[in-house]
Amino acid sequence: MKKQNFELKNEQIRAAFDELKRNHPERLERRLAFSWSNWGFGLEPLEESAARLERAGIEYIELAGNHYGPDLGYKVDETLRILGDHGIKVAGVCGMYSPDSELASNRWIHRVTAIEYLKREIAFTAAVGGSYLLVIPGAVGRPTPYDDTEFERSVEAIRVVADLFTEYGVRGAVEPVRSAEVSLLHTVADACAWIEAIDHPGIQHITGDVYHMQVEEEHIGAAILQAGDRLINVHLADSNRRALGLGSLDVDTVIRALYVIGFNTEGKYVTAEPLGPGGDPYPAMYGKPDKEALDAMVMQTVRYFREREAEVLAS
Repeated sequence: MKKQNFELKNEQIRAAFDELKRNHPERLERRLAFSWSNWGFGLEPLEESAARLERAGIEYIELAGNHYGPDLGYKVDETLRILGDHGIKVAGVCGMYSPDSELASNRWIHRVTAIEYLKREIAFTAAVGGSYLLVIPGAVGRPTPYDDTEFERSVEAIRVVADLFTEYGVRGAVEPVRSAEVSLLHTVADACAWIEAIDHPGIQHITGDVYHMQVEEEHIGAAILQAGDRLINVHLADSNRRALGLGSLDVDTVIRALYVIGFNTEGKYVTAEPLGPGGDPYPAMYGKPDKEALDAMVMQTVRYFREREAEVLAS
């Protein structure tokens, strides 16, 4: 039987992985760093979230970028104390972008709000030791474009704070998001075009998301290879945006592709973010936590990922 196109691409990635394993086994010794994006935990106190991650053996966290105003959001000293008590380090910060605060907005007040927000988040990310700050040029939950110059406006706006990324040693990481949620930048190719248009050393990286990739890319593994060295963070959820192992995502191919591009290095993370299906995930930020369900989701995801990683490396 003739193989399907995705199967052929899977085989190409497996062949590249097998060659790496055969010729450079030392490059497979370090495991992928596993993190969790906590904004999907809703209004749960950070102390409870950190305790859950510790119980699951997770050593890194992607903190919600909740500094919407000068007096709002996590406090540096308190955050470091809580995380330190549970042996957890900050991988990065997940920037949050709404129609009231977005770089691509056609209203200047919303662009200014996004710029001021980024100034706070860049400083916070550096203070807590984060490797990256996630950037999305348009608002999540606004899939309809304002006009045909959103790309140019977002580039102009992000350049205002670009120097701060290098000054603070924080890597700007743009995330392509599916077209059902945002109005621009849906693929790795789109993200690369945005990075090149900005043309600044502080914004050179990409956060991938396998849930968005399965909708917008031809093949998830191929998109990971295309992102290459620019990829600094990968959001993980299964095909139904639930815990890993509860859908049809080819986790093995994702893992192989990540090892092929050398993702198992310092400062790069696979970050679980199972948010459930729907058009706009942001309401999850304000949800009432179901602690038992969250415990089960975290344990299922990290257990399944490490199980598949072990199988891939042993195969």
